[in-house]
Amino acid sequence: MAQITLSAEVQPQQMGQRLDQTLAEMFPDYSRSRLKARIENNAVLVNGEIINVPRSKVYGGEQIEVRIEADDDTRFEAENLPLNIVYEDEHILVLNKPKALVVHPGAGNPKGTVLNALLYHYPSIAEVPRAGIVHRLDKDTTGLMVVAKTIPAQTKLVRDLQKRKITREYEAVAYGIMTQGGSVDEPMARHPTKRTQMAVHPLGKPAVTHYRIMERFRNYTRLRLRLETGRTHQIRVHMAHIAHPLLGDQTYGGRPRPPKNASDAFLSVLRDFKRQALHAVMLRLNHPVSGELMEWHAPLPDDFVQLIEALKADYLAHKDELDY
Repeated sequence: MAQITLSAEVQPQQMGQRLDQTLAEMFPDYSRSRLKARIENNAVLVNGEIINVPRSKVYGGEQIEVRIEADDDTRFEAENLPLNIVYEDEHILVLNKPKALVVHPGAGNPKGTVLNALLYHYPSIAEVPRAGIVHRLDKDTTGLMVVAKTIPAQTKLVRDLQKRKITREYEAVAYGIMTQGGSVDEPMARHPTKRTQMAVHPLGKPAVTHYRIMERFRNYTRLRLRLETGRTHQIRVHMAHIAHPLLGDQTYGGRPRPPKNASDAFLSVLRDFKRQALHAVMLRLNHPVSGELMEWHAPLPDDFVQLIEALKADYLAHKDELDY
């Protein structure tokens, strides 16, 4: 298997830490146990010298090199699939992901994913863990995601994501008439019985979602949300937890609840919207190499625009009946 070399400098705040702990912080795409094994296998250099004791201390300023087997993303097929590139340079690219596109191959989705497309358009990205994917969007969530083209760029972006230095905002439509914005601060974990789902759980990892109201319709509220953390399905689970699941969410939303006396045209739009109404509308981060603060915006996709128009038309048709 091909090897790659990871490199980084120990930071002053890491002084006194164990070497394996420091490597786990430096290279978060790799497990601590895997990095510990590389130390024990004489594959870690500190200031050019092999150190093979995981509990060795670091003092800040050391230059670290780790020789590690490249993740074999070549086992996935490179496919000539279109990618909507919003921004690109030699270190990163930002995508606007459409609906019905899986980000990473998995059970039931061995190909036809963002990763397969990345391997085709950027063959060298196979050397980067997960083909440079820093964070994921659900299959039917649309919008912005950043991809790193190099290992140093990915390491920095993943670290910034963990430190909550990357801002991600979404637009969504939730069931129910919400009267004010707020935050959901509830830990999340894998669902205890439905293993493909997530759930609020007291022993889960911290998860915080902020939201504010953009518009109110009949039985629905349009929201702007900001992730403070990035757990799997976080927005969908948090909104369902406060009894305002996302419109169209077939996993966490329960059965559809159309408003009374809705027109056939409006009901048709609701039936045809077969995904969660969630779009990653804004992404802000510091460039992993230059440090420049960068921000991108993605307009709502056509199906989301049509949904909003239908919600507005239904609201206006029944405005006189409402008491808010």
